[in-house]
Amino acid sequence: MSEIRLNAYHIMWLFVFFDLPVVTKKERKVAALFRKNLMKDGFVMLQYSVYIRHCASYESQKVHVKRLKSFLPETGMVSILSVTDRQYGDIINFWGKEKKENTPSEPLQLEFF
Repeated sequence: MSEIRLNAYHIMWLFVFFDLPVVTKKERKVAALFRKNLMKDGFVMLQYSVYIRHCASYESQKVHVKRLKSFLPETGMVSILSVTDRQYGDIINFWGKEKKENTPSEPLQLEFF
């Protein structure tokens, strides 16, 4: 029996990018259900329409892609990107400055009487 050693080239990450129509109430409901199903399947939101999930192996990745296909919306665009753990480790993130505690998070509303 041969044992497959897991390494950074066997562990996978799944990215799901989507652009779904949300003009009507029904479309908004379909989009919300799609996001909810992604989270039920273990995906986490990276950005509003970008979700990511860790898969321990290529076989696990295939299972999640198949499951994702089962709850795809009828309209809109959904893209799936699969990368190895090694490739995922090469991501470079840039973050903006942190907000100061005394700075209001929303613009001030001026009221004139």
